[in-house]
Parts: sequence; structure tokens; C-alpha cells
Amino acid sequence: MGWVTAGDYEVALDDGKVVCRNAAGRRLKSVPAKLADDPAVVGLRQLTEWLERHERQCLTDVERWMVRSLPVPLAVITRVWPDPAWRSALRDLVVTGADGEVAGFLRDADPERGIGLVDLDGDTVRIAPDLVRLPHPVLLQDLEELREFAVELDVEQHAQQLFREVWHRPAALDAESASVEEYAGGAFREQRFLHGRVSQLGYRVRGGYAVCSVREEGQGVEARVWVGDYDGYEETETGPLVWTDGAGRVLKLGRIGPVAWSEGMRMAAALYAGRDIEDEERAA
Repeated sequence: MGWVTAGDYEVALDDGKVVCRNAAGRRLKSVPAKLADDPAVVGLRQLTEWLERHERQCLTDVERWMVRSLPVPLAVITRVWPDPAWRSALRDLVVTGADGEVAGFLRDADPERGIGLVDLDGDTVRIAPDLVRLPHPVLLQDLEELREFAVELDVEQHAQQLFREVWHRPAALDAESASVEEYAGGAFREQRFLHGRVSQLGYRVRGGYAVCSVREEGQGVEARVWVGDYDGYEETETGPLVWTDGAGRVLKLGRIGPVAWSEGMRMAAALYAGRDIEDEERAA
């Protein structure tokens, strides 16, 4: 923490917050109001805002790699690892080999020595694959056992992987059907509330649909839930869940892969959970 002069005081960043001390070196409970427009204070606050955006973007990017099943070049991991924001997003994620077998929990990355892992025996190992695989949890065998082992190791994943909600495609599914109705009909008093929930959950609205893009086995798939084609004040409800290919054609459920299925159901369930329950109870 380095101190910089601000009027008759000194200010610095401490754990993401601007702190202040007087000329005698005594740290104050808060930054004096008269320093609000001081260039040093303004600069530190702008830096804090940038760091917060950077942390969110790193976490978003890492989760996107996982959701889209994108193997990441080892050189990328080792290049970003010194950055605390990237390291926080990547640390403790489960890494698998090309065969899908779990290699361990990511703990270190070095250009010379590759990545450091804690394996399933609790030992520290190092490997140097060309591509680092951060699998979606639905692809992990024995997921519950991995979750228990992670708790024993005191693993703390900032990116949602092991403790991400997963849905498995039912064995008795009608493979020729083109939609899932389970989370359709969730009522919202105003359409803008539903659109707001889409944004709050990190999804986008395009053409009246909440969309979640997944890349699986090299193919782009998009999960879609109808939420209305404008942000208005009229009552609305969630539509059925469908999946489309890169050309926008609706896919039969039998063609949906495990990651696309899980992420689509996750989005639909999360949107449905925000419905107006009071209106449902009055209607009942």
C-alpha cells in the first residue's frame, strides 16, 4: 500500500477502498469530505472502479471458457496467472486431461514448469499440457464425490464450476420434441421486470428471447426462452425453452448435448424462479 499526498493528508488503497491518514500518520475512519474532488482521491477511486470491472470481466471470461468447453492454451494461463484478478478466477478449478479424466485442482501456473495441481490423492503435481481443459461440471463423473473432496481440501472456487447447478437430460425424454415446458408460464407483473431479471442473471435479450450461447463438440448451440420483444409495462410470462443451431433452426431435444441441456435448463429455471408468486397464489 503506497501513500500519496492529498492536500494536508495522504491517501492510499487498502483492500479495494480509499483510506486516509493525517500529517501525524494517524489513520482516519473515513476520507474527509473536503478531499472528495482532490485529484489523488479521484484517481484512486477511478482505479478502484477499474479494478472491480477487471475482476468481474476475468471471472466472466473464465466461466465462458468453461461453459463453452473451450480448452485454453497453456501459454494463456501462465501469462495471466500473475494478475491477482485472473488468478482468483482460475484458482482451484478442476482440470481434466484430453480423455476427460480429472487431473486435479489448479493451484499454480508457471511458463517454465507448467501448471501445478493438487490431485485426487492430495499430492501436488505439475503437468504441462498444450491445452488446459476446464470442464463444465455436467461432464465430470462422480461430481458429488469431487464436491466432497473439494470441501475437505478447503477449495474455494470463485468461478462457478463444482457447485454450479447442473441438469441431466432425462432418459425417458421424447427425442423428437422441440421444447421443454417445465419452466414456461412464469408470470411477471410487468415485462420490464422479466427483462431486468435476464440482465441481472448475466444473460442477453435478442429478438424477444433470453439467450445462452454454448459451444459443444465444436458446434454453436443457443438456448432460448421467450421473454417478450420489448421492455414494456404489460404483464408477461416466460415461454418454453428451445435450442437452436448456428443458423437459428430449432433443434430436436434428442440432438441437445449435455452442456447445452444443463445451461439451458439452468437459465430457464433461474428466470422462472423470479416469477410473481403472489399473483400465482391469488389466481389459485
